[in-house]
Amino acid sequence: MKQKKIKNEQEVLRKKFIKKGVKMTAPETVFFSKNTKIGNNVKIEPYVVFSENVSIGNNVNIFSFSHLEGVKIENNVNVGPYARLRQGTVLKFGSKVGNFVEVKKSVVGKNSKLNHLSYVGDSNLGKKVNIGAGTITCNYDGVKKRKTIISDEVFVGSNSSLVAPVQIGKKSVIGAGSVITKNVSKETLALTRAEQIEIKNYKKKK
Repeated sequence: MKQKKIKNEQEVLRKKFIKKGVKMTAPETVFFSKNTKIGNNVKIEPYVVFSENVSIGNNVNIFSFSHLEGVKIENNVNVGPYARLRQGTVLKFGSKVGNFVEVKKSVVGKNSKLNHLSYVGDSNLGKKVNIGAGTITCNYDGVKKRKTIISDEVFVGSNSSLVAPVQIGKKSVIGAGSVITKNVSKETLALTRAEQIEIKNYKKKK
């Protein structure tokens, strides 16, 4: 009986959003909450879940296999595929959260991009920030959650770790593979990288 009730509730919600103009490729695979709010010209691909307290603006694309909960999404935003947006996340106008990205309790600024394979938690990102693949904010020290502040137009190279609490100044660049533990001044290049070593005529042990 409970499953039948859930099924009926979902059918009602799907029809409601279709009537409102939401475009869904396979509505039977999309799951809504009763308090889901969706604006105009929104496209939702198959296998998307909207948990409690999700608000979506206009001209938004939600791609397949994404899970959203407690999120506010402004206009002209792209999400997914395979994105996880958790409680307390705000995606500002024109931002993008791509595949295999998790965002928690963070603001992603206007026209900022987290395209793939990243975790951003307890962070504030300014405008036009680019987060490279494999980047994580190390927000938990084992006792407390700590903040990462990334200012406007920062470029973070791939496979970087930002160890909170830390602030990255405006228009700075973080070199790929860096572990950043101190604040970075504006308009600077910051990197931490061991020297590459080559051993000539090396032979593997048998």
